[in-house]
Amino acid sequence: MPELPEVETIRRQLAPHVEGRTLNRVEILDGRWSVGRPPEDLVDAVQGRKVEQLGRRGKYFIFELTDDVYLLVHLRMTGNLLLDPAPDTPYQRVIFTLDDGQILRFCDPRRFGTGELALGPEGLEEFFAGKLGIEPLSDDFDGRALRKLAKNRRAPIKAFLLDQRHIAGVGNIYADEALHRAGIHPLRPAGQLTLTQCAALADAVKLVLAAGIDAGGSTIDDFRHPDGVSGAFQNDFLVHLRKGEPCHTCGTTVIKLVAAGRGTYVCESCQPRPRVRRRP
Repeated sequence: MPELPEVETIRRQLAPHVEGRTLNRVEILDGRWSVGRPPEDLVDAVQGRKVEQLGRRGKYFIFELTDDVYLLVHLRMTGNLLLDPAPDTPYQRVIFTLDDGQILRFCDPRRFGTGELALGPEGLEEFFAGKLGIEPLSDDFDGRALRKLAKNRRAPIKAFLLDQRHIAGVGNIYADEALHRAGIHPLRPAGQLTLTQCAALADAVKLVLAAGIDAGGSTIDDFRHPDGVSGAFQNDFLVHLRKGEPCHTCGTTVIKLVAAGRGTYVCESCQPRPRVRRRP
């Protein structure tokens, strides 16, 4: 699933092409893409409006349109936004035709991606309330903020990081990489982290997300830039997908386990497994 770096990479590449442009025509080819209202209602709400700004919140694209209309697009597992691809590009679900003739196609083989509508700033705030937590690249996210969020949480820290209600945009890849850099085992209960560990983890999250953006994201299966080019951060993984290989830090073999229902990669030398506390 595309995570924050992949979404931000696409946003940065698309913004110069779509900001200031009008959505002359919007064709929803798959009714499942439109969530919460019939496809024709969504088309009526956005077609003919200018894109004032293309923003991002967590893993959502925010198409800010005239008159405070917001189109919220999520790629989910296999979605891609491609600019001017071949007309016969497979798995097309939505086609946006801009007033300068450029065409933006939402392609998604598994059909999990979505488009939703929010009306007015209050509607946008209400949409994200309860869905998304703190933005990890913001100045508000640091060790103290993380410790406050994790206080009394019994869930493993890997599960905590993946819960978008706590931290917006961090997914499986970047959670593994951040935990390794912070020296924290993914099964350690979130509430047991010290302030020092929280500070190290917050710094590591920021570091891997920024590195992912600089590398144009990670391409493992389906992710592509709007021009069809792949990301490159997968070449810099320290643990993710490296089961059976030596840890780049200490040489110990990287193992794979399950945390939060997700395949999780860890070096248990650099990231000591938490002790099981026995009841007296």
